Amino acid sequence: MEESTYCYIALIRGINVGGHKKVPMAELRELLTKSGLENVKTYIQSGNVIFQSKIQSKAELERLIKDDILNHFGFDVSVLVKTRQELKTIFDDCPFSKEKKINSYFALLSEIPEKSLVEEASQKVYENEEYTILKNCIYFYSEKGYGNAKFSLNFFERKLKVNATARNYKTMVKLLSLSTEP
Repeated sequence: MEESTYCYIALIRGINVGGHKKVPMAELRELLTKSGLENVKTYIQSGNVIFQSKIQSKAELERLIKDDILNHFGFDVSVLVKTRQELKTIFDDCPFSKEKKINSYFALLSEIPEKSLVEEASQKVYENEEYTILKNCIYFYSEKGYGNAKFSLNFFERKLKVNATARNYKTMVKLLSLSTEP
């Protein structure tokens, strides 16, 4: 019996930002292909990798990608691997109106934070900024745009005791369209 191949999206945090932790996408695709990942594609320079693998453990895939980047490029990064269905569910569960959803950010969390930590973090509010923490995602909208927001991923990571990486609506749509089940 042949093993099934699964479609995944890896979200790598903090590469190619402001000239730091430079990772050329062609080199990353080649590196991950040599590690056994299949049909490796990247989207823009900010660490979005779509691939297929027979490995079913997302933790194992995260470790593999993290170790490859550390060994090849020489720096440590946070890697979050989701299945296409998980990413689609997160996208579909956005609680904002369609207008706000199009201008919102999705901060994907490494795990579902403890309820008490979510309640504590949710006490913090800023004018013209909205967020909802649902399961393993923070849905964030700012009237002034993400770059001008007072909230930061670091705030949420500290308060919720999880790793996070954010993607905008357009990137989420593109990742879902580029990832198809084999």
